[in-house]
Amino acid sequence: MDAMLLVGTRKGLWIGRSPDRRTWDLQGPLFPMNAVYSACIDTRGESARGGGPRLLVGTMSEHWGPQVSWSDDLGETWSETPGGGIRFPEDAGVALEQVWQLTPGAQPDEVWAGTQPSALFRSTDRGETFSFVRGLWDHPHRPHWEAGFGGQAIHTVVPDLADPDRVTVAMSTGGVYRTEDGGTTWDPHNVGIKAYFFPDPWPEYGQCVHKVASHPDKPQQMYAQNHHGVYRSDDGGDTWTSIADGLPSDFGFPIVVHPGRPDTVYVFPLVADGDRMPPDAQARVWRSDDAGETWRELGKGLPDTYYAAVMRDAFRADDATAYGLPAGLYLGGRDGSVFASADEGETWSEVATHLPDVMCVRAAMV
Repeated sequence: MDAMLLVGTRKGLWIGRSPDRRTWDLQGPLFPMNAVYSACIDTRGESARGGGPRLLVGTMSEHWGPQVSWSDDLGETWSETPGGGIRFPEDAGVALEQVWQLTPGAQPDEVWAGTQPSALFRSTDRGETFSFVRGLWDHPHRPHWEAGFGGQAIHTVVPDLADPDRVTVAMSTGGVYRTEDGGTTWDPHNVGIKAYFFPDPWPEYGQCVHKVASHPDKPQQMYAQNHHGVYRSDDGGDTWTSIADGLPSDFGFPIVVHPGRPDTVYVFPLVADGDRMPPDAQARVWRSDDAGETWRELGKGLPDTYYAAVMRDAFRADDATAYGLPAGLYLGGRDGSVFASADEGETWSEVATHLPDVMCVRAAMV
């Protein structure tokens, strides 16, 4: 069994393969000159359609527009739905600009997609076609959601694998929303998340949440990296508490939960929204093994001089713990560098340099 790594960049997709998660064969670009903001390795064996892993990528061509493509042979060949698998209905009055998130759902063959402009789509055929989630689009808060620095998009979808009707999304800007009825109705879940840029810094909605993550074995415990702020929720997002003490900065984009330990969480801090570089210009990952109560710096093998940001979907873990191996971690920077750790962040090795700026990474054992 090998590790597979998908690296989505502003100019295409690269695929890495490794027998040991230390030495990598990297091939690409696929979809050259297409921006790849989202990718997914769907390894679910319980699919009603059977077969092996399915790779999904959301691409954006300046000429042809956005598309979702899939591969059932580990990237050797690709298919796509003619005209685009994701489309807004005519009465929405908008067109799809970007696919920011592709996430396997709680049910077989289910895939969720988050888009720009902020909307949610659901597939029941492993990402070949998608239906519009009207309940979130028609939410009375939607006219008040604003564009963040990178656009106005749903960039996070967190299904509750134990409850198919429960799904959490996060957007910039707008905050965290959750459905308990499969998408028919949605409620904001932002209590405790600060929006310092508003006259009222504790609004019901409007926060610029950068990423939300949770472990499927402990879905009530969630983590959020905000636009200044790192938080934990112990009640499924109903309320949030800061866990930023002990970090060099509370600003950043990604937050990653260990695939085998719900209380272990990772962040990649940046100095501030106006200084989007790592503190002391050093690439460093910070890990907590007690759900954010304390933090430890990890940097062996990472550059001591590094000025790039790591984006919200460009830091991920693989599923190696399911095979009795230590968790692997992968991060990519806006400078085109990619690093991997086969020992849960203790040491890192370089996978690639000088790629186009990295927007997303995904990894799995295949």
